[in-house]
Amino acid sequence: MTERVLALQGVHNFRDCGGYAVRGGGRLKRGLLWRSGQHHGATDPDLAAIAGLGLDSVFDLRSSKERRSHPCRRPQDFEAQVFLSDDPVRAQAPHVAAARTARQRTPESTRESLLRNYSGICFRPELQAMMRGWFTRLAEGSGPSLIHCMAGKDRTGIAVAMLHLAAGVHRDDVMEDYLLTNTAGDSEARVASGGETIRDIVGEMDDAVVRVLMAVEPEYLEIAFTVVEERHGTLDAYLEEVLGADAAMRETLRAVLVEG
Repeated sequence: MTERVLALQGVHNFRDCGGYAVRGGGRLKRGLLWRSGQHHGATDPDLAAIAGLGLDSVFDLRSSKERRSHPCRRPQDFEAQVFLSDDPVRAQAPHVAAARTARQRTPESTRESLLRNYSGICFRPELQAMMRGWFTRLAEGSGPSLIHCMAGKDRTGIAVAMLHLAAGVHRDDVMEDYLLTNTAGDSEARVASGGETIRDIVGEMDDAVVRVLMAVEPEYLEIAFTVVEERHGTLDAYLEEVLGADAAMRETLRAVLVEG
């Protein structure tokens, strides 16, 4: 896991989500698929490291309110094309929405709120649109891409999971990559940074609640998958019907993303 993580000071959960084996043979290329949290706190050395990745595109899944309150720092003369998400109709980042809706904000009630939010996360139109755009950009084979949101764990986690499934990554490995959020890099610094952002938006809360909000659990991704399967029959059907990842698109993605 350590070799996946780009060790930065002010950007958390920055990691390579390639390298996984895919059905039919081969592995996702390394250095091509990156994911992270927001870049508001990026230091100058962080920006130099990011510039060295040669990114072609950045997909920022945050809302305009999130972008205004915590604008991302980008490297000087940054040439990657940055794609911005449309605003959701009413939903916040899943962990921020959970912080708002948990009436007593206990760890238990917060976890229940996250589970509810995950039951609908795959049906957020603005996230669906960004996933379709990301898939299309990757299929063009134009170079390394980064996808991120506020914490790099919920919206980003769903997007990466769907890409992994479209490329043929085993479901166990999809879950493994999702759960790496909990241990990637300096987890204490990540929780502290996320807590600061959340408190800026919703006010004070206990550290124990912040830790729940900044963590991921297998049940979150599983409930998202379960609801997708209930509505579409299979995850493959969702990929095709909602995200445009039909057989032709998936073959193109494999041709671009898989080696060996």
